[in-house]
Amino acid sequence: MKKITTDTLVSDFHRDGFCLIEQAFPSATLERWSRCFEPLLSAHIAREGERLIRGPARHYVTLPFESVFADPTVFENDDILDIIFRLVGEDAVLCQLATDTPLLGSDYQETHRDAKPLFPEEGIETPSFQLAVNFPLIDVSEENGPMEIARGTHRLPKHEALRKLETGEVRLEPIFMKRGDVLIRDVRGLHRGTPNRTNVPRPMVVLGYSRAWLFRPEVSIEVPAATLEKLSARARKLLRFNPVVDSITVTSRKEAYADFAY
Repeated sequence: MKKITTDTLVSDFHRDGFCLIEQAFPSATLERWSRCFEPLLSAHIAREGERLIRGPARHYVTLPFESVFADPTVFENDDILDIIFRLVGEDAVLCQLATDTPLLGSDYQETHRDAKPLFPEEGIETPSFQLAVNFPLIDVSEENGPMEIARGTHRLPKHEALRKLETGEVRLEPIFMKRGDVLIRDVRGLHRGTPNRTNVPRPMVVLGYSRAWLFRPEVSIEVPAATLEKLSARARKLLRFNPVVDSITVTSRKEAYADFAY
């Protein structure tokens, strides 16, 4: 990626609260992710039952940080990290690896943010402190549940952002993506999930990057010691605040990230 392109993407982010990078990942890589995700989704549905914390027929599934899901070409992608470091600092941490997947029967979510403001008593918004890096495992179309985002609402107090939405000064826009595209967004931008009207699940991966001092106990990545040993120094630094484990228990525990809408 040329520097001018990075500059443009960072400028887009500051203006809109998000930027879209086209074809950042090879389709073959994400096809492998998709194949490995299918049994995880089935196990999640069987385990969680009717506990639908993201809305009807919508599943939040944490991914195990191993095998294809621990691919440095994805979470340590140079072009993406260049943008991440410019937005939340070079000491940023990687704190989340999960998916949001609407199925047939899903509905519109309530318009929300993914985080509270840092200083709600002051009624002000700060520069970015947490980012969601989203990429789909299949193409995202009008029919299968695109995320909708209201541009420029990430630096507004929520009541003002909602007022602009109600008056039509801003609007919720669907974000259509091809497999391989990457969306980097400030988690405070107003957004919502929409219905998947097809018979095919629409998995959207989220990598969470934040400033080093931000801690949200509801999200973390269990890092197997054997995997950690194989990673670069930069990758180990990104993961430095996550628990190191002998083996991953994610497939047998209930999801902890239940309160997600602010």
